[in-house]
Amino acid sequence: MGDWTNIKGKDGEFRAYVARPSGQSKGAVVVIQEIFGVNAVMRHKCDWLAGEGFWALAPDLFWRLEPGVDITDQSEAEWAKAMDLMKRFDAKAGVEDIQATISAARSYGPAKVGAVGYCLGGLLAYLTACRTDCDASVGYYGVSIEKHLDEAKSIKKPLLLHIADRDSFSTTDALIQIDSTLTRNPLVTIHHYAEQDHAFSREGGKNYDAGAAAEANKRTVAFFNRHLA
Repeated sequence: MGDWTNIKGKDGEFRAYVARPSGQSKGAVVVIQEIFGVNAVMRHKCDWLAGEGFWALAPDLFWRLEPGVDITDQSEAEWAKAMDLMKRFDAKAGVEDIQATISAARSYGPAKVGAVGYCLGGLLAYLTACRTDCDASVGYYGVSIEKHLDEAKSIKKPLLLHIADRDSFSTTDALIQIDSTLTRNPLVTIHHYAEQDHAFSREGGKNYDAGAAAEANKRTVAFFNRHLA
């Protein structure tokens, strides 16, 4: 179990959930939320990474709209709220908050800091690779990456993407654009999950697939062990 800390950002202070490894740290990882806030699923991701030997911090990126959002994907009302928050969310400001969290993580002692994001966070993980000094980034089923491929030239550190080939929030054309552009960069690795829909690693979600999630998570840990430890 982790606890909460405050992060000083460019526009103000916001909270982040922090999970600490029990032994010597291999590095730190910023866990980038879905549209449901830093909820139990995101906190569990942090606890999992701490169990793998990393400091893990999940910043509250909706703090400008509504601090402390903590909802699920289990009701229509929660989905409506989550979609409204996503529509009003400023991705540019969110990436600035991620950079502030990366800087805070470095103050804990780890020499290298990575990032991993899911859904909305998958897009933000890609933008983190383009816009911040993060040492290694991982995105799970990021939405709308194809709209930001002009920034791919800015990727200077390793990036790993887990792509759901049957993602109901994306299109085949978008996946082709992402592949054709990003695979030109030797720092980018893309894994496709042919039978998976969006959010296949969200525990408790309707699209959760334990096998695919375990495979993706194994690849993520190996990636961070290689580039952060």
